[in-house]
Amino acid sequence: MSQLDKPIEVVLSEDELMKRVDDLADRLLPRLTGDWSAVNILVGATPFTSDLMKALARRSVHPVLDALWLESYRDERESSGRVLVRADIARPVKGRGVLIIDDVFDTGRTLAFARSHLMTKGAREVITVALARKPWAPEGADDVDFHAFDAPPRFLVGYGMDDAGKYRGLPYIGALD
Repeated sequence: MSQLDKPIEVVLSEDELMKRVDDLADRLLPRLTGDWSAVNILVGATPFTSDLMKALARRSVHPVLDALWLESYRDERESSGRVLVRADIARPVKGRGVLIIDDVFDTGRTLAFARSHLMTKGAREVITVALARKPWAPEGADDVDFHAFDAPPRFLVGYGMDDAGKYRGLPYIGALD
């Protein structure tokens, strides 16, 4: 039985996904003046980070790229409730703006942890960005600052998002139910 025998419904096509990333870059542009670092939350946000960095570069914005490997899901479909640092950033952020880039804004724990972690390292400000925002995600002060699309209340895969490590390489966003 192949890995793709599970039915995957396309939620966002590759073309629509690229349009959403470009729109997000346009919305971010006014905020990204001065010195900025972009911090990719590993592993799921990697394709999104790559495409967002290219979209920003087309707009002559060139943040320093770094990565922060945080883990809260392991290979489960629900967060463990704890965020672990698997690997920290490599470059200093003291005095810089930091754009944290994540794949899915769900419980809010990962971005809240990352924001606090990078502010402790001296970031002048932190802006959070997620590819997808789940309908039950926190609102108000704990909300994500920017997101590319409102996700359905389903389990998403593709474009970096996975199911126990599978389906990250799909060029679209799909739902497994």
